[in-house]
Amino acid sequence: MKILVVQNRMGIGDMVIFLPFVEAISKKFKSPVSLLVKESSKAKEYLQNTKYIDKIIPLLRNNKNLEHDGIFGFFKLANQLRKHKFDSIFIFNSSARFNLIAKIAGIKNIYQYPVFKKKNQHIIKTAQKFIKKELNLFVKPNPKINIDKKKIILAKEKFKIKSNVKNILLGIGGSGPTKRVSAKKFIKFMSLASKKYKCRFFLATGKNLGEQKILKEIFKSKYKKNCKKLDNLSIKKILPIICNCDASVCNDSSFSHLSSALGIKTIVLMTDTPLLYGSYSKYMHAIIPDGEKTVTHNTQGKNKINPKKIFNKFTKLIK
Repeated sequence: MKILVVQNRMGIGDMVIFLPFVEAISKKFKSPVSLLVKESSKAKEYLQNTKYIDKIIPLLRNNKNLEHDGIFGFFKLANQLRKHKFDSIFIFNSSARFNLIAKIAGIKNIYQYPVFKKKNQHIIKTAQKFIKKELNLFVKPNPKINIDKKKIILAKEKFKIKSNVKNILLGIGGSGPTKRVSAKKFIKFMSLASKKYKCRFFLATGKNLGEQKILKEIFKSKYKKNCKKLDNLSIKKILPIICNCDASVCNDSSFSHLSSALGIKTIVLMTDTPLLYGSYSKYMHAIIPDGEKTVTHNTQGKNKINPKKIFNKFTKLIK
């Protein structure tokens, strides 16, 4: 049985959220499945040790004249998929485009969200309802990423990670400025943690100017000697380091999703996106802005994140 799963959302977090559904399909048919995903999901960086995934096929489409854009891209993708000779396809969106591509590619069994009903779709509940309807399975949203144990040991040796130290990942980046808590907030948490524990901080972020500004400000603090910058490493190389951490404190970013999927206790600083994105996993522990009962788009609460609340949650998690 050759099965293809289409997940065309852009982010790393989106791909991580859908992993339990991909795994459920694989287990149901007792066969590894292939993924059609956008390169921005960086799936190849963190799914290389996932046994239930066979191939990762890049979806080169963003309405900017990429390989799979437009009418020519439509037929090119269909022809590419035809060569794989898939028996079934699960399409986690309501696009008629992918439905037609699947038919032209000769895929007999097509399972898909209701076509043309994209509005107000809940990222998890809609997927759960879909898999329940098609496969009669209830899937819990608790993603897992597998890492080679040898790489975890090598990372511990290479970066001199000690067991008598509280090793903490700080996911200081974020896809937009409203998601990025200021360096001052992180430094205050570092201060509180360092007073009670012997700590080492791993700073994970991207190359965006806004993210780099936060990184530099933290690195200029008195905690510099206890910090290790990870911004020059690929995600693939960062994952084994995260596995050696006692906990993570992350903005709503790719690292909050990756960390929790690795089974690390992850404190997620929710400032400007639905609370769901920082609470769907049992390893996620959301901190919301002071004065707010929940978080959603346009909450813009990054200035109301309380470092003391982060620290209190941290002390409870590492007991």
